[in-house]
Amino acid sequence: MKLVTQFDEFLQNTVNLNATRVSLLEDSVETLKSVIRNSEWKPRVAGFSVQGSWAHKTIIRPVAGAAFDADLVVFVHPVEGWEPKDYVNELNATLREVAAYADKTRRYSHCVTVEYAGERKIDIAPCLVDRVSRNSFEVCNRDANRYEMSNPDAYTSWLVDRNRWSGANSFRKVTRLVKYLRDIKTTFTCPSVLLTTVLAERMGQADQGNGEFADVPSALRTLFQRLDDWLQPRILKPRVGNPVLQQEVLSDLLTDDQYKNFRNKISTYRGWIDDAYAEPDRAASIVKWRRVFGDEFAKAVAVDEARRVAVAVAAADGPGGIVSDLVEKVRALGRAALPAVFGQFNYMKQPAWRRELQGDLGVLLAATLHGGKGKLVIRDVSPLSVLPKEFWLKFRVQTTVGLPLSGDYAVQWRVRAVQRSLQSGV
Repeated sequence: MKLVTQFDEFLQNTVNLNATRVSLLEDSVETLKSVIRNSEWKPRVAGFSVQGSWAHKTIIRPVAGAAFDADLVVFVHPVEGWEPKDYVNELNATLREVAAYADKTRRYSHCVTVEYAGERKIDIAPCLVDRVSRNSFEVCNRDANRYEMSNPDAYTSWLVDRNRWSGANSFRKVTRLVKYLRDIKTTFTCPSVLLTTVLAERMGQADQGNGEFADVPSALRTLFQRLDDWLQPRILKPRVGNPVLQQEVLSDLLTDDQYKNFRNKISTYRGWIDDAYAEPDRAASIVKWRRVFGDEFAKAVAVDEARRVAVAVAAADGPGGIVSDLVEKVRALGRAALPAVFGQFNYMKQPAWRRELQGDLGVLLAATLHGGKGKLVIRDVSPLSVLPKEFWLKFRVQTTVGLPLSGDYAVQWRVRAVQRSLQSGV
């Protein structure tokens, strides 16, 4: 099932960089531009351009504890007598002389990075214009002390075209989702520029108006299918060049082993996405999409379910009354106290392993109540029995015919709370 609304909410609430961070980033970049223009750094500044995921509008919210970054290119005219390393080294020295950046500045091969307390980073890369010929662009490799051809604005324009062909910004949204998948799963490595490029290359101008890109889940499925179809015949790492500067080989950013793993994981996630998309049952589809993106996907559904349960309990009490305590109702009435919707929870996970369809061996899950961890059994726990607070439960698996089982299994469970409320609202 497509679950278009849930994807929109997931992007807005979990994946996209939130407005506060965007505003901080914009303010920081404008301040840096002003500092560089008014500094004693020798190169004459021709202009600035934001690049990378920020310019491409594929930047995502960082995972917990990580920083988000942005790329700022400063276009400069050549300085007579300077070598490539001088542009980076002198920019680093210039920013370190500014009190606000003295302890925030780091120097790397092609850029100077300003780090803001682990929250955000801005990479500033000098780019020479017209050194070799008119309209030539070169970045500076400090480590190798050499100039390297570049054309960052042309690459951004190339991506803008692909996004326009997809319609409704679906290419950008899918790229954010795939980067989020990479960051939360941590099962494969692929630098953002390479990942964005191989996704964008799976599109063509003929895709304009194509129903396969009509919404986010459809575009996600289509691009994963195309990417997997392209990767599978290529057992060895293929050459992927910068589409606007073919001498720049982006695939060199991956080792052969990293490529092999990337190829395998894309195939795995393609299968999961196809399965979730094709699932006709809404609850089961949510479970399958969560297998791909984690429990943050359709997170609001659990809240909606709690409301449904509370409203159903309230309705059972009759109009105008305060909802009685659900635990007390279960104590008095057992299963009859629970509304029919109580067991229909979209967050319930299906087993990840294959289900055995044949065989006579039945398996039961049992639990016992304990006064604390490692303490003696107080009693067996029967379904829907009311338990005291601050005690321990121990689960075990046993067969219906008494055969022993190995310890090679795991039990997952969760406490679900239904708050008291008035019938008129939850």
